[in-house]
Amino acid sequence: MALKWVDIYDIAIELEDAHPQVDIMRISFTDLWQKVIDLEGFQDEPNNSSEKILEAIQAAWLDERD
Repeated sequence: MALKWVDIYDIAIELEDAHPQVDIMRISFTDLWQKVIDLEGFQDEPNNSSEKILEAIQAAWLDERD
């Protein structure tokens, strides 16, 4: 499955699977951005992200962990 920035919840699931040890509340947006673009299956333009998208991914990741 090809992941794009709009696939917020799918990205969150993949991040939780790949990085269960990460402190989601303390991760910087630059580190989060890097982890997203490093995901296997991520096939979107890396520079198409925004702070709003990263905030949404962070919130969805936190929900996924709960």
